[in-house]
Amino acid sequence: MKGVSALALVLAPLLCGAAEVAGIRIEDSARLGSQNLVLNGAGMRVKLFFKVYVAGLYLTQKADSTAAVLAINGPKRVSMTLVRDLTAKQLTDALDEGLRANLAPAEFESLEPRVERLSAIMRAIGQAKSGSVITLDYLPGTGTRVALDGEPRGNAIAGEDFYRGLLKIWLGDDPVDKSLKRALLGRGG
Repeated sequence: MKGVSALALVLAPLLCGAAEVAGIRIEDSARLGSQNLVLNGAGMRVKLFFKVYVAGLYLTQKADSTAAVLAINGPKRVSMTLVRDLTAKQLTDALDEGLRANLAPAEFESLEPRVERLSAIMRAIGQAKSGSVITLDYLPGTGTRVALDGEPRGNAIAGEDFYRGLLKIWLGDDPVDKSLKRALLGRGG
């Protein structure tokens, strides 16, 4: 019976509906529109030894490869809980850098007007403080929506191709953080 009790203590944190990364609680599910999403994976974004944010990837079903994630139809969410203050310039520079590193020039060019709209939304946010949560949601028929601490920012940006491009920032061939890519794909950091 002791073995069962010990096993229950080990499994309890896994069954309580949340994961934890660097002290940040990450819910194991999210609701987007009328769909329930499951946490595919979560991890820490580190840049030059600095912890930047904890990201979580939510999908309608689990996927363990970039191709599988990009092939899933339906709503998706990337959640970023900041562990340091970020300026609008830092947000937009990181966005631009991640997209250019992972999209072919023609693909980037086709998305550029929508990238500029997203950058304008990020500039309007101004500065995001440590502890803030930025979500990038994709809803079919609506597009990509940005929220800061649950408050919608700007108008939705049309096109599933745009959201797939955004996902490549974290999941592409040259992701912003290789360890974070593995974590978001549910393969550990």
